[in-house]
Amino acid sequence: MGTRRFMVAFLVLTTMTELGIAQQFGGNPPSLKWKQLNTDTVRVIFPAGLDKQASDIASIIHRLASITQPTIGKQLRKVNVVLQNQTTNANGYVQLGPFRSEFFLTPRQNSFELGSLPWHKMLALHEYRHVQQFNNFRHGLSKTFYLFFGEEGQSLANSVAIPDWFWEGDAVYQETLESSQGRGRLPFFFNDYRSIWASGKSYSYMKLRNGSYLDQTPDHYRLGYMLVYYGREKYGKDIWKKITGAAAAYKGLLYPFQQAVKKYTGEKFSDFTKNALQAFKTASPATTASGTDDSAASFGRQHQHFITDEEYPQWAGEENIIYVKSSYRHIPAFYQLNTRTGAERKIRIKDISIDNYFSYSNGRIIYSAYQPDLRWGWKDYGIIKLADLKTGRQQTLTSKTKYLSPDISSDGSRIIAVHADPGGSTELHLLNSAGKLIGIVPNPERLIYTYPKFYQLNKTIVAARNTSGEMALGIIDLLTGSAEWLTPFSMKVIGFPQVKGDTICFSASDGLLDKLYAVADGRLFTFQPENDHQSTGNYQFSINNDKYVFTCFTSAGYHLRYGSLKSERFLEIASIKSISSSIETFNRKTDLLKDTNVIIYPINSYSKSFRLFNFHSWRPYINDPEYSYSLVSQNVLSTLQSEFFATYNRNERFTQVGASLAYGAFFPLILAGASYTFNRSFRDSALTVNWNEVNANLGLSVPLNFSSGRYRRNVSISAGINTKKVFYSGASKSLFEDKQFNYGEITLSGSSQLAKARQHIYPHFAQTLTARYRSILNKYTGRQFLITGSLYFPGLAVNHSLILQGAYQLRDTLQQYTFSNSFPFSRGYSAIDFPHMWKLGVNYHFPIAYPDAGFGNIVYLLRVRGNIFYDYTRTKSLRSGREYPFNTVGCEIYFDSKWWNQLPLGFGIRYSRLLNTDIAGRSASQWEFILPVNLLSR
Repeated sequence: MGTRRFMVAFLVLTTMTELGIAQQFGGNPPSLKWKQLNTDTVRVIFPAGLDKQASDIASIIHRLASITQPTIGKQLRKVNVVLQNQTTNANGYVQLGPFRSEFFLTPRQNSFELGSLPWHKMLALHEYRHVQQFNNFRHGLSKTFYLFFGEEGQSLANSVAIPDWFWEGDAVYQETLESSQGRGRLPFFFNDYRSIWASGKSYSYMKLRNGSYLDQTPDHYRLGYMLVYYGREKYGKDIWKKITGAAAAYKGLLYPFQQAVKKYTGEKFSDFTKNALQAFKTASPATTASGTDDSAASFGRQHQHFITDEEYPQWAGEENIIYVKSSYRHIPAFYQLNTRTGAERKIRIKDISIDNYFSYSNGRIIYSAYQPDLRWGWKDYGIIKLADLKTGRQQTLTSKTKYLSPDISSDGSRIIAVHADPGGSTELHLLNSAGKLIGIVPNPERLIYTYPKFYQLNKTIVAARNTSGEMALGIIDLLTGSAEWLTPFSMKVIGFPQVKGDTICFSASDGLLDKLYAVADGRLFTFQPENDHQSTGNYQFSINNDKYVFTCFTSAGYHLRYGSLKSERFLEIASIKSISSSIETFNRKTDLLKDTNVIIYPINSYSKSFRLFNFHSWRPYINDPEYSYSLVSQNVLSTLQSEFFATYNRNERFTQVGASLAYGAFFPLILAGASYTFNRSFRDSALTVNWNEVNANLGLSVPLNFSSGRYRRNVSISAGINTKKVFYSGASKSLFEDKQFNYGEITLSGSSQLAKARQHIYPHFAQTLTARYRSILNKYTGRQFLITGSLYFPGLAVNHSLILQGAYQLRDTLQQYTFSNSFPFSRGYSAIDFPHMWKLGVNYHFPIAYPDAGFGNIVYLLRVRGNIFYDYTRTKSLRSGREYPFNTVGCEIYFDSKWWNQLPLGFGIRYSRLLNTDIAGRSASQWEFILPVNLLSR
């Protein structure tokens, strides 16, 4: 057993760098003033002006900490919650290393996805469950990992032992159980599984866990909710406390979670998952009694794999439909479909956006695109883009605005859009054709507006949420803000209104399904397409005279359905029904949000210098040829990172100890550090030099984000000064004098990449560049210049990539001091530091297979891909003037996999054929095991 524990510990440590949620270091401008609300359970840290949201969150967490203990455990550790109000992204997370949570307060426009509850309250319900999970999973082997590696060690051990579907499914269960809505009551949440079941497809548990590059597979939130629900309802509310407690402690080292399920439920894990899914499948809307499939099921049966998503269809004339199309092979783009001929025309690629929503009117496409702030990572914008249908040309109407879901009038003279205010409230802004603000619609009820559409003169149709999370469809007067509600407020989700004359089409939830509705002449109708028995949701209903179009959710993607209107397809109803749950148990409708009395807590200023040093983990790190172990710290606001480290360099066989600091609260990052290096050596064709050195550095770095349009662009400029003292050792002590000097360093790095579809190995167009110059400033001479770069192009097939690489290095030969060597030598050779080197590389990457297969819930293989390469390197000795060639041809096979159904890991095998003699004496054939590092986001 001891040997097994060691092997597991070793394996999980090698994947530690794969874990963790991306953070934004120094993500907020220094002008932001912070407040805090501090209780025995939570410290809420928030920008000034969010007192109400902070009080709501603290009150909800206070209740949750006590009433939900029996279902997860009694351990209570205080957590810091940071409210971010500068971003348009709706999200939240809890993380160890350091232990904290962040809430992004702008709610999504699409209420079908996450519901209509007040967004900050929904986040409190969901994210605090993750806090409770972390608090109660620190025992047994997980605690051992904490003791050896800190919070990041616990996070790793917890993630390996407890599947991610439980973390999220348990949190979704809590948000559903403790409110009158939650995703467990939303029909949209179950569309993925219902579409699979309706089309007769069957995926293994491992495929559902790990996803696919071929098929549409539901995420771990959906799988987790169904399994967690099944366990709690059948075996009691404390069942998951028992299971996760045993799993986190690794009781039964191999497959601890599966063993715990078997122990506490009596069901084998495979039977447990099968029975849970079957219970939900039985409750799913069925096909017709005669066995005839509906449109969603039929389309899914016709296509074995995911085909494409066709979204937000809108009529452009009598025959043409405009919509957004995307797939695993193509990034989102606007298309025009002629319904008579079936001809399809690509209009233009859609700029990077939070969602695919757009509006169309009279030859104009308008939508909100994502624009990050130049410097601050937690600050971004929604800017309005206007494209011409015929030419595809596009113009940007606004800059540094927070506009969502814009619509343009038929004459093109006015634009209406939702303006996201800091803190999660919204306003309707009226703009002219140039994007200039001409009016703000009063919003005395503090409604959350979604998807405004121009309606008649000086009116708009909106789907609105009130402060309780109820939704209604209404007509808003643009001058006064007064509302005429077409549907009563209820917990029924409503969205995607479209206007044609006096008829208003929209989608709304109705029990198990999301359905299509229309309002005309004050009467409310539900629309039932011909031969449609609806096993999944229908959305984005639009009509034009005697024709209709909408999109339905299928197992092969969102699919357009269009046809001729018939009056018998419209069924008049008295009112929108109140929401009903697909699961009878949740009809009890516990609602902590309504029961909670907001406690008045004192609010004080929060000092940005509070606990600047917050050591949370002690981290092993492998980035061959360097192996490090470090003590790391980061404060809650992510403005100071500090690290105390020990490093061993395998190439130059030196050991280094030191400390580094990075302060990110100002526009430039301030960097400082000091280190001592033992037993460093340098070898060339003439001699070997050995020395120790002391180094201290101070510098500035400016990370800039120039992303816009279809491209993500990042540039970083840094400069620093280093003071160094060198002590020669061994035989070198008699050849060289100890020295002390200063040197400066300037680095410029940047990347630009086109948005990437799921199956793309690399973006079709991208560029990376890094240039660094280092030079001694006093007493001695020492220089090094290095530049590396890559160009990415599409290959012969849509998922192929051609990558051209280049590098150039020039350094002095006086050997008064030699800087470390980072030149990317030809693969297969021993890297030797010549004073003059240049390289060209050609790579052709291509997919080989998509196995969608695994073994024993340990490893799952998503994709096998290959690369054929040629490296051309030349080096030159400045003493003799002689050039040395180092050329290589070879191939690489990569395996994109997931380990323990959890950790994504790409690994590969490389064969290099050396075309020239290796100075170190290596043979012509070289085999290597590789862990790829990609400079571009994957």
